[in-house]
Amino acid sequence: MSDDLFLKIIAREIPADIVYEDDDVLAFRDVNPQAPLHVLVIPKTHIRTINDMQEHDAELFGKLFLAAKKIAEQQGVAEDGYRVVMNCNAAAGQTVFHVHLHLLGGRGFSWPPG
Repeated sequence: MSDDLFLKIIAREIPADIVYEDDDVLAFRDVNPQAPLHVLVIPKTHIRTINDMQEHDAELFGKLFLAAKKIAEQQGVAEDGYRVVMNCNAAAGQTVFHVHLHLLGGRGFSWPPG
């Protein structure tokens, strides 16, 4: 886990533009944004992928979505709409193996996503 980029951000070993934090969740702007608002919402607990979730993690995953909702409201995109995405494993586009939500907003999105 020492190579976990997000744990280093949580520990403040790597700087990040943090937009939200509580006891369980940290959220920061993506360094390679795909929308005017692109925030990564992560648990402070290391879980590699959705496949590694356990029953006891259900509440934590709910907290990720509640944080995304709060951030969308704070950033002014809740009313118009926003997208929340969680990728699982490399074929789905996961590049950092610490579960995280992508909160995207500030532009229109098409369906299906690419």
